Amino acid sequence: MNYTQNHKISQITPSTLIVGIDIAKDKHVARAQDDRGIEFGKRLIFENRMHGFQKLVNWAEDLRKENAKDHVILGVEPTGHYWFSLAYFLVAKGYDFVVVNPMHVKKHT
Repeated sequence: MNYTQNHKISQITPSTLIVGIDIAKDKHVARAQDDRGIEFGKRLIFENRMHGFQKLVNWAEDLRKENAKDHVILGVEPTGHYWFSLAYFLVAKGYDFVVVNPMHVKKHT
């Protein structure tokens, strides 16, 4: 599905919890923030396995409830094929999952 730039931007609202995930071979690292970049909680390190994925979902849901957010978007910078399993798991659970262009990540860090 082709989204316009405005549609992509409009998905992020003050009631959105944004979870960025750094992908690696064995363990991933997640951080959560709001639309203004205010970080919530501590980082989460979780395994690239089903129980690690469920740990991520539980963590994100807890933060969503604690901070009165209505919506969760999870994003990754694709690293090889290591992100595929996580993407399939999250999409199957009904979460919005986005892949972020590595050049955009580099430009904003």
